[in-house]
Amino acid sequence: MPERGPVGFGRRDAPREADGIDAGSAFPTGATKLDDDIVGALVPERPARGHKGSFGKLLVIAGSLDYAGAALLVCRAAGRSGVGLVTLAIPESLQPLFAAKVVEATTMALPEDDVEEIDPEPAMARILDHEHDAIVVGPGLRPGLATTELVRSLLPIAGETDAAPLVLDAEALRSMATMDGWWTGERRPAVLTPHAGEFARLRAGSSDQPADDGDLEGDDTARLAAALDAAATWGSVVVLKGARTIIAAPDGSAAISPFENPALATGGTGDVLAGTIGALLAQGLDPFAAARLGVYLHGMSGEAGRERFGDAGLLASDLPDGLAQARRRLVAATERRTATKRLGFAARESGSEAGRPASPAGIPGDLR
Repeated sequence: MPERGPVGFGRRDAPREADGIDAGSAFPTGATKLDDDIVGALVPERPARGHKGSFGKLLVIAGSLDYAGAALLVCRAAGRSGVGLVTLAIPESLQPLFAAKVVEATTMALPEDDVEEIDPEPAMARILDHEHDAIVVGPGLRPGLATTELVRSLLPIAGETDAAPLVLDAEALRSMATMDGWWTGERRPAVLTPHAGEFARLRAGSSDQPADDGDLEGDDTARLAAALDAAATWGSVVVLKGARTIIAAPDGSAAISPFENPALATGGTGDVLAGTIGALLAQGLDPFAAARLGVYLHGMSGEAGRERFGDAGLLASDLPDGLAQARRRLVAATERRTATKRLGFAARESGSEAGRPASPAGIPGDLR
């Protein structure tokens, strides 16, 4: 077995043979391989005097009676990723159910024209009236024309009232696959988070008809080329999920995650990723930065779960706590490299004694 890094957060440059992938397979050229140094520099700072309003407001439009867990996972992941406030918007008939399940998030009822069926126009009016810095839409939403119309309404910038960036996942992506040319016109900044199947449907179903993209699961070179082409066409950041997740930006920039983890192949882990990226958008990161940091934190948390449970048995609900721990480790590693100290994750010049008690005699300052 190859040498591993620190328990829970080790990175493998090549997968183990047991992963079913050629252990000698190289990372494709044209994409930056993410590591602690690159991603640590993206972590947003936490001013010592910050408050919940300082760290962003995330609106989550997710969940249905059949997929209540998806919405709950998004909200919990967002909170563990550092966002200040989370609001879960659900059909009004379901609000009592979800309000009893979420603890830290608030809920917002969306008008219905039938039980559990969102009425798109008044729902959109309520969304625009809500204060938020970013939106996650799609996980666990009920399929149907009403959902498609709501997603269609969310894509454009809403004049001067709302240009908040979007994370589009799951049912939002399936809805978009039925819309011709959804990427045209003035649209909100967006991060799309498809797995290979969703990506293929989106390419085929929305009048974006490329040449054969090739193997979107096992061929990293083909995955990178397809993601870059889609990002340029759609004018959005594309996160092509899977082993060695690809993050592609419209300007041709691309990154690849080093993580290959079969323990993450279980329901709900994508919802956790959507909440993580949404939280980082709400904290002020641009879409490409939020996607890279979110993918990496998610991968680190998955590695921690793999160390604990092995290659099988990890639950999506095991991941959110690991997100906060992963962020903490990245910040600590960055501090060691830059010789700065942070209070609550906000940068502070090394050696500053402002707001710090004097060290008792004989106790080094770094151990206080």
